[in-house]
Amino acid sequence: MESGVRPLSFGLILTMAIACGVAVANIYYNQPMLGVIKREFAGSWWVGLIPTATQIGYGLGLFLLVPLGDLMDRRRLIVGQFLLLGVASFAASLAPNAAALVAASLVVGACASVAQQIIPFAASLAAPDKRGSTIGTVMAGLLCGILLSRLLSGVVATYAGWREMFQLGLPISVGGAIAMAIALPRNYPHSGLRYTEALKSLVHLWVAESSLRRASLMQAAMFASFSAFWTILALHLEEPNFNLGADAAGLFGVVGAVGVVAAPLAGRLADRRGSELVLCFGAGLVVVSWLLFGVWDHLAGLVAGVIIMDIGAQGALISNQHMIYALRPEARSRLNTVFMTTMFVGGAFGSIGGIVAWESGGWLAVCGFGAALALAALSLQMFDRAVASDAR
Repeated sequence: MESGVRPLSFGLILTMAIACGVAVANIYYNQPMLGVIKREFAGSWWVGLIPTATQIGYGLGLFLLVPLGDLMDRRRLIVGQFLLLGVASFAASLAPNAAALVAASLVVGACASVAQQIIPFAASLAAPDKRGSTIGTVMAGLLCGILLSRLLSGVVATYAGWREMFQLGLPISVGGAIAMAIALPRNYPHSGLRYTEALKSLVHLWVAESSLRRASLMQAAMFASFSAFWTILALHLEEPNFNLGADAAGLFGVVGAVGVVAAPLAGRLADRRGSELVLCFGAGLVVVSWLLFGVWDHLAGLVAGVIIMDIGAQGALISNQHMIYALRPEARSRLNTVFMTTMFVGGAFGSIGGIVAWESGGWLAVCGFGAALALAALSLQMFDRAVASDAR
């Protein structure tokens, strides 16, 4: 816990967790609505780029905005980003064409990176022996936001419209800003760096910290696999053998909410036993989920696979974060920038790769693509464990 700030109470942890979920939800509103948006902008190839643009925007926000958390009062920064996020979401609702919606989605993604201001803040406030469980709880809130956003946007898009969903994003984000202004303590980091120096130090951190490189690359592959599934799910459910709409795609978010339980448990296990075991287990579960999607292409198979995928993906994410936040306490925001930027570049690759696989080979091609990414993540972790074992 950093000096000069009050310790975390359960109420503050819960508030930060909810705020994380509110922020990150904005990245995923468009995924269940993709079919609805496609019908309005029929024939426009820009529609397929909407999820990718949002992920790229999030990556830009991670790279350009999150380092500010090591340089200025985090509370002021978080409140300001929430307000900008609400404005960007409302602007997306006014898009006259798909190209404009892609541009607006880029800005929404950048502003939604406020979630990644909150997580290192929570890690800084937590006692060292509680850091894993604290991160796990806050990340459980983030996961709820990811999963329940799909339910909310699917239902709103089906019964009101996709523009109405983006309009709803304005009051939700303003509510997040108000909650953070009331709940968060002031926090003044003492890095002494200028903004340009902070950006340059990201390269130094990447070069100097091998654990950061490994964690970032592994999580990029995991998140690419995760994003490929959720980007394509709504399109797959609209096929004749399912004939389901955006609301059904959103309901899968509720199914995946079982991963919320896995996040705090993974954090506690990482506190007690270290991260390596959880990482291997998590990546292995994601591989299993894709095999299940491929061989059991029915609603029951999709439900089972979503549960397995979310448990594995969240367990790996919490374990990697637990490890990187222990590296350099004075640089947690910048460590988070490197880690999450790499991860969301992977997510953008997974989204666009999933679209390409879908267009070229259908659902089985998407399954093969997602499984290959998860296997790459597992192989990287197994190789790292083997090298560490040999060194000992």
